[in-house]
Amino acid sequence: MTNLSGSISRERILVVDDSAATREVLQRNLSSKGYHIFTASDVEEAFHILGKEKFDLVITDLKMPKISGLELIKYVRENLANSGIMMITGYPSINGAVDAMKSGAEEYLVKPFTDEELFSTVERVLDKLHKRHLVNSAVVLAKKHGIIGQSKPMQEIFRLIDKATSTDAIVLISGESGTGKELVARAIHYGSSKCSAPFVPVNCGAIPDNLLESELFGHIKGAFTGACETRAGFFQTAEGGTIFLDEISDTTLPMQTKLLRVLQNKEICMVGSSRARRVETRILAASNKDLSLLVKKGLFREDLFYRLNVVNIVLPPLRERESDILLLLRYFSEKSAKAEGKQPLRFTDETLQVLIRYSWPGNIRELENFIQRLVIMLDRETVKPTDLLPSMRYSLPQSGVYKTLAEAEVEHIQNVLDSVDGNKTRAAEILGIDRKTLREKLSHTRDSSSSNPI
Repeated sequence: MTNLSGSISRERILVVDDSAATREVLQRNLSSKGYHIFTASDVEEAFHILGKEKFDLVITDLKMPKISGLELIKYVRENLANSGIMMITGYPSINGAVDAMKSGAEEYLVKPFTDEELFSTVERVLDKLHKRHLVNSAVVLAKKHGIIGQSKPMQEIFRLIDKATSTDAIVLISGESGTGKELVARAIHYGSSKCSAPFVPVNCGAIPDNLLESELFGHIKGAFTGACETRAGFFQTAEGGTIFLDEISDTTLPMQTKLLRVLQNKEICMVGSSRARRVETRILAASNKDLSLLVKKGLFREDLFYRLNVVNIVLPPLRERESDILLLLRYFSEKSAKAEGKQPLRFTDETLQVLIRYSWPGNIRELENFIQRLVIMLDRETVKPTDLLPSMRYSLPQSGVYKTLAEAEVEHIQNVLDSVDGNKTRAAEILGIDRKTLREKLSHTRDSSSSNPI
């Protein structure tokens, strides 16, 4: 056993091969990338090491004396659920690949292979393992301000929320429907000095135009038919606290004029009254539409837009938050399973790939509803690609443009490569060609692309 204790330790990898030369090459190349490498010359020694040490990845040869690499793969898969497995072999065959995958190997690499192929394959296995841990393990969720997220875009959102909590300035929260705009508004309110005062959310798009003014500013008795008593509006209810005007883009131009007056003078006028009342209420607003475009179209007042756009927080769509998708899958799975008295769902690697690539047009709201439906409808815990909606599994062309046969071949090859995470050996087997032919086709594709820049 060799322990490279002098290297910069990241993931721990056990290399098992009866060839000293192969062990030395893998050890040298992988340690150069910062991996913490251990080696074993046969499966028996590997069993001994695995009984004492934990590893992120086990790389094993297929053909070895006494005990084959397949037995090691089975052992790791049955006893070390948190370890990834990768097989290498100098005896390539479809049966060998199938046996390795059935036994539990994530990847299958044929000798001789390039350094680039080795590194990319190792990275793919570790990436799969990381995703599997995020979504299938009961880990402490990365949560701040009550919002789940660890992706780079969300770290920027958290920074802006921190800025917004330290001021009483108006904040405009933009983003697609279902991205969590109200969650951000609540985070700003409850992180500010007004946290002990009311937080009043108002969905401007859900209130009929003829009622919105009364709902926001209140009305006096007899102001209109049915006004049997004087009633305070949302601005008065939020006195000293925060009012959140969601979907402000749906308000009419006359209503926008009245809101502008409130922002400028901090005064409201109840429907039916001629006396202005001062209100000390912080205003947060949100829109799932681009207000600057609405201004250009004459559908939103420019002066109101500038008044609202003091601090602008633009929420990223879920499709730009890959690591957060995994965290949210776990969170909503546990939440829905608890409500239904079931165990949380588990997702296969193939299922995770589909869910990560899906565009999630309904964003977090769509993901939550999707998981809730799975928990209710499935009679087992493991989610397979066939359990997903057809719209998630298949990507249909958006136009009627036809492709040439060569273009269709290139697209098909790329789709197959994507489905096996770039593993050329597996892609060649699926396509029914050898790896040399696949390389030639890929090389031709790259040459064509470089000679016809877009």
